Amino acid sequence: MGALGIGAVAVAGYQLRGEAESADIQRPEASTGKNPVVDENTATGSQEWVAGHDGTVAANDKAAQIQGYASTTSAGPGESIDFHLWSHTAQACTVAIYRLGHYGGQGARHLVTSDPVDVEARTRPEADAATGLIACDWPVSWTLEIPETWVSGLHLAVFTSDDGFRSYTPFVIREPKRRSDVLMVIPFTTYQAYNMWPSDGRIGKNLYKGFTPDGKIGGNPERAFQVSFDRPYAHVGLPSWFEMDTSAVRWAEEAGYDVTYASSVDLHEGLLDASRYTAIIFSGHDEYWSKDMRDWAEEAVAAGTHLAFFGSNNIYFHIRVEASGDDRQSRVVTCYKQDEDPDPGAGGATERWRTIGKKHRQAEQGLLGVQYNGMPAQPVPLVVRESKHWFWAGTGLRDDDQIPDLIAVEADGFDDSMPRPENAEQTLLSESPYSDRMGRGRRIQNTSLCQDGAGTLVFVAGTFHWPLALSAPEHVNTQIQRATTNLMTKMLTGRSS
Repeated sequence: MGALGIGAVAVAGYQLRGEAESADIQRPEASTGKNPVVDENTATGSQEWVAGHDGTVAANDKAAQIQGYASTTSAGPGESIDFHLWSHTAQACTVAIYRLGHYGGQGARHLVTSDPVDVEARTRPEADAATGLIACDWPVSWTLEIPETWVSGLHLAVFTSDDGFRSYTPFVIREPKRRSDVLMVIPFTTYQAYNMWPSDGRIGKNLYKGFTPDGKIGGNPERAFQVSFDRPYAHVGLPSWFEMDTSAVRWAEEAGYDVTYASSVDLHEGLLDASRYTAIIFSGHDEYWSKDMRDWAEEAVAAGTHLAFFGSNNIYFHIRVEASGDDRQSRVVTCYKQDEDPDPGAGGATERWRTIGKKHRQAEQGLLGVQYNGMPAQPVPLVVRESKHWFWAGTGLRDDDQIPDLIAVEADGFDDSMPRPENAEQTLLSESPYSDRMGRGRRIQNTSLCQDGAGTLVFVAGTFHWPLALSAPEHVNTQIQRATTNLMTKMLTGRSS
């Protein structure tokens, strides 16, 4: 599925749910005493950002009609973000900023549009011969000064050329000084790991593959060991599986949770105090983690902050997040995987977490309770277990009931040979058989909930389709909505400081 089709349809089609449903939702009361997200979502929404509106056409990598990237994955009120653009011909272009949310079913709100800025064709960089790194050095086209009044959220910069082409890049507005019930973390390190810009049949690479000399997509021999944030996202500019995150965002904001946002790079840089949040949601495909990110999450649990992973294949690869060639921090993601890492550093080699050290001591299951175990050949049902658990209350589900097509793309399961969370009681809420499309035979998917002695919860959905079931029109499932609401209610009950 292409990024444009999924991302655009997911937001543009959101009005199918209708405002009648929204009116019946009981807003959870914020323990912090204030919740600007509710007021923010009363603002007028807009779908004008979608390629096709006003006759615009989605840009592509080969022609590169209009593309750009941001100078950072996140910034706060009072800070600024630079946008670096190129166009296939010298012309005027605009940058419009939209905040994603519910907004009465519209899915986004227009905040500001730049004056026309002059953009020229730029030089497309070649990949570094040793690492495969592709990094642009395009000049700044426009700078966004973030108003103090803007509410934390997932945002899109929308680039539109004078000759009618359009592309995007996402970023987060954070509010690290504001205590909120929920922090939602957007997986920018994983976005970049899968970014194959430019997907032009020649130059593009990501941490999985690149192009062969005859223009076909290759594999490990062609892949990069380093990828840069200093480049657009491939195709129209929406990252791989961006729809998992936008669906979770719209669900949380429609429900009225007191939520602030951060990028995964913010966790790496230590910009956030986990104790300021009652629960932390990892909204999508969150596969690539540095040691600093994992340390931060483990410290959050130790301090009593709940974690909820709405996707699967979490914390799978260990990475380094490094400076650019001109010493701008956190602009490069490094992962050598099965190849020898020339500079492992204190955190160890950049390989699978479960292979670092002896006896699988760093396996992700030690924090999560489950871990990636395969790729379903086709979507299969989630098979319910422990239906009397509070998690499934109000869903009407019983053991062995099936939720159609919920297990898809990648799946997690419990592995008895791997570490498990210490001093924690684990409940496996599903037991879903599937056939692995990579030829690894029959596998079992598990949705997991762990609770330690202090009552702190770590939830892992264990499938890509869980966040889509929260609000994406073609995937919405009321039983998953109810179960996830039960989870959030449990996490947000009883803690006020």
